[in-house]
Amino acid sequence: MAMEPAAVNLADLASLKERMKLIAEADPKQYHNEFSLRRYLRAFKTVDAAFQAILKTNKWRQEYGVETLGDSPAIAANANKARVLKHRDCTGRPVIYIPAKNHSSERDIDELTKFIVHCLEEACKRCFEEVTDNLCIVFDLAEFSTSCMDYQLIKNLIWLLSKHYPERLGACLILNAPMVFSTIWPVIKGWLDENTSGKVVFVSSEEDLCKYLIPDILPTDM
Repeated sequence: MAMEPAAVNLADLASLKERMKLIAEADPKQYHNEFSLRRYLRAFKTVDAAFQAILKTNKWRQEYGVETLGDSPAIAANANKARVLKHRDCTGRPVIYIPAKNHSSERDIDELTKFIVHCLEEACKRCFEEVTDNLCIVFDLAEFSTSCMDYQLIKNLIWLLSKHYPERLGACLILNAPMVFSTIWPVIKGWLDENTSGKVVFVSSEEDLCKYLIPDILPTDM
């Protein structure tokens, strides 16, 4: 179930707020709210590291055109690759559902990555940050085969979550994992830090799934 986020040092938070206040006064687009500042501090540990990470994220968001990705042809073209669900999990987290059977390494990775960023953005906008500011990502491995395995997309997702959406992952549920995935998981786990790998849960029954979300909210049309 949901883990409580680690506490942040209040003196560090005050220091980071002061630095960001100066930056945001000069350029309002640089603004991050307190929930975001706390996430960066938890992820990057020190005020300096968190501050530098925020500046890098702000630059990346501008250069990548994050705010206008909804207008990109990549969104409609990849609509069957993932979906932000209307319903939330049992702790109120927005849910991103990813059906593995609709993926393969035969794709335009740049366009697909834009689509994944769009999904992360839409899910984050749905967070009630006062209650929970993280997400539940569901990988459904029903009908999975090795031809569905897109290692580069997984690497890109891990990079995005660690660099530009720090502490946004609350839980990653793996459903319907076939035996062949047991040879793939150690490779992926090797790319994750201990904190992130601890959020990955292999769900083996509907009873287990009900600890996290109501099964009826999962799509049947993808």
